[in-house]
Amino acid sequence: MAQWYELQQIDTKFLEQVHQLYDDSFPMEIRQYLAQWLESQDWEHAANNVSLATILFHGLLSQLDDQYSRFSLENNFLLQHNIRKSKRNLQDHFQEDPVQMAMIINSCLREESKILGNARAYNKNQVGSTQTTVMLDKQKELDKKVTDVRNRALEVEQDVKLLEDLQDEYDFKYKTVQSRENEHNGLAQNELKKEKMLLSNMHIHVLLKRKAIIHKIAELMSVTDHTQNALINEELVEWKHRQQIACIGGPPNACLDQLQSWFTTIAKSLQQVRQQLKKLEELEQKLTYDGDPITCNKQALQERTQSLFKQLLQSSFVVERQPCMPTHPQRPLVLKTGVQFTVKLRLLVKLQELNYQLKVKALFDKDVNDKNIVKGFRKFNILGTHTKVMNMEESTNGSLAAEFRHLQLKEQKNAGSRTNEGPLIVTEELHCLSFETQLCQLGLVVDLETSSLPIVVISNVSQLPSGWASILWYNMLTSETKNVSFFLNPPAARWPLLSDVLSWQFSSVTKRGLNADQLSMLGEKLLGPTTSSGDDLIPWTRFCKENMNDKNFPFWLWIEGILELIKKHLLCLWNDGFIVGFISKERERALLKEKAPGTFLLRFSESSKEGAITFTWVERPQNDPLFHSVEPYTKRELSAVTFPDIIRNYKVMAAENIPENPLRFLYPDTPKDNAFGKYYSRPKEADEPMDLDGPKGTGYIKTELISVSEVHPSRLQTTEFLLPMSPDEYAEVARLVGPAEFDTVMCSYNS
Repeated sequence: MAQWYELQQIDTKFLEQVHQLYDDSFPMEIRQYLAQWLESQDWEHAANNVSLATILFHGLLSQLDDQYSRFSLENNFLLQHNIRKSKRNLQDHFQEDPVQMAMIINSCLREESKILGNARAYNKNQVGSTQTTVMLDKQKELDKKVTDVRNRALEVEQDVKLLEDLQDEYDFKYKTVQSRENEHNGLAQNELKKEKMLLSNMHIHVLLKRKAIIHKIAELMSVTDHTQNALINEELVEWKHRQQIACIGGPPNACLDQLQSWFTTIAKSLQQVRQQLKKLEELEQKLTYDGDPITCNKQALQERTQSLFKQLLQSSFVVERQPCMPTHPQRPLVLKTGVQFTVKLRLLVKLQELNYQLKVKALFDKDVNDKNIVKGFRKFNILGTHTKVMNMEESTNGSLAAEFRHLQLKEQKNAGSRTNEGPLIVTEELHCLSFETQLCQLGLVVDLETSSLPIVVISNVSQLPSGWASILWYNMLTSETKNVSFFLNPPAARWPLLSDVLSWQFSSVTKRGLNADQLSMLGEKLLGPTTSSGDDLIPWTRFCKENMNDKNFPFWLWIEGILELIKKHLLCLWNDGFIVGFISKERERALLKEKAPGTFLLRFSESSKEGAITFTWVERPQNDPLFHSVEPYTKRELSAVTFPDIIRNYKVMAAENIPENPLRFLYPDTPKDNAFGKYYSRPKEADEPMDLDGPKGTGYIKTELISVSEVHPSRLQTTEFLLPMSPDEYAEVARLVGPAEFDTVMCSYNS
């Protein structure tokens, strides 16, 4: 619960990112009520283990029952209802697939941790940085301009009220003078002349006041136009770019609350002006004259105000959360046919009168009409509820929002199915999800439309890595939202930019990105040994389509395999910085050659598409360093034995055929057990005697899986006299290698 409590204390812009993690598939209220229990479970393990996921699923339901009972004691009918509804939803969604629930909860907790880390770093380090200072200064300046617009609009409203009072007074006095002049023909001429003069002065005052108000409104429109342009063409554009970067694993996107505040302030100010122009029109109908500034300027001001208001509304309709399958929260914009996905929309203009007034419709590939592009492309239908009404209850902060939670795509098999004549492969096809609605407010009709970032649609999960590569490449190199022909001629990427994106792929799913040495090795993979220049360009084909050197797979699929291996089997070791990972053999030997015998480092295999890890250690039989690397371990081996246990129990068969562990120090000089001890499956035991009766008297000899390598060439350089083994040595060998290998080892020893 400590994490959940700390999250509630962070800055609003980070808290908004937490809100975006939760939807109907796993509601935030469950996170709130069961915070302590949720944080105490091993969801990461459950996400890869059906048995544990099933146990935790039923445990979660039991926890909800307990919570329901507590609400019953409190007679809280509403919360009882919500808990029952949440429980039913969980059963409907995850009864048959508890692993999916574990994946979602694990992802939420991991993303919470990242958001918390970013919030801490922001508070600790970033406030004083130059970049942040510049950004804050820019925001303060824009905030000042928006406040100026609001204050000017308030002044206009006050001035119109004063004009209305002044005109009412003038009208009253004018009618009074006329009445007295008609009723009292004998009224002293001097007194009548004096009253007419006062009336004339008041008329001039009304005239001047009207001119001043019209001038103020014209100035307000100019200031609003300038501020609104900065808001739409700079701030909103920057937010959309940050959203693109966040989608491909970059720094979390700043929330929309500040933009919404600015948009709403401008919108309310323009509404005020529209209302004041209507009042001026009413005042004009009561009193007008030749050269009346209201008559001369009202139409132009009304049109300009309406144009600005319309432009603001159209720009305020945005995709707050891009389309994403809940099962792959780190891979938005790649959608699989037949799998539900979510997408969230938001109107940055927050007006109470618009609540439940905007009905949004989702459309797929609405504007893709170019025959040269469409030829051979697949076509899809949207299944599920593809219309939704925006409302303020859809979001936690009261913004006007609509979240589509149950959309699916289905390929049109009969009409427009893919042919071999298509210009692009499936994972290079880019599609677009559009949303339309119409706003009718104060006699103004405005058509609103927004689009998601380009989407890749796959039909098999095996296409996900290649589809994600397309999303990376697109959002890294362009800010366009509808360039579905991008991969007909994809631009090359500069290495400095691509290196950042590659690092984000690791930091977005772990706690550690790639350091300079690791990126240097990857740069050499793509470009050769000269990767220092910022002009180095990597073509799309080299990144994702062409095979690496003598390998039968491309660079990106190699990286993807390693990412999957880390996520499922090596996450803790990677987060601790124990894995050097990406290093050339030359660099590896340079690091180890001066180190103590038995020093080893961990690196990823360059020859496995599925991802594999190995270790290399140094020996000094005759003071000359010898380097040995073990055959890489893939997910198959790591699914049976954890990598820390492999390192702990790894043996080589020396010349005397006695197994021994050559691994002593994790590079640079950390004792092996100090580094990996906390991850061993059971505590290290000193000199265990062989228990021939087995654990708890089962009658079986206890065994464990270990890795054993054959005799090393370095061990064959000397011949030693072999002494007979003592009973304790027999027991130790049996414990180390297990009964399956015991006879083989002893036969080899005795021969």
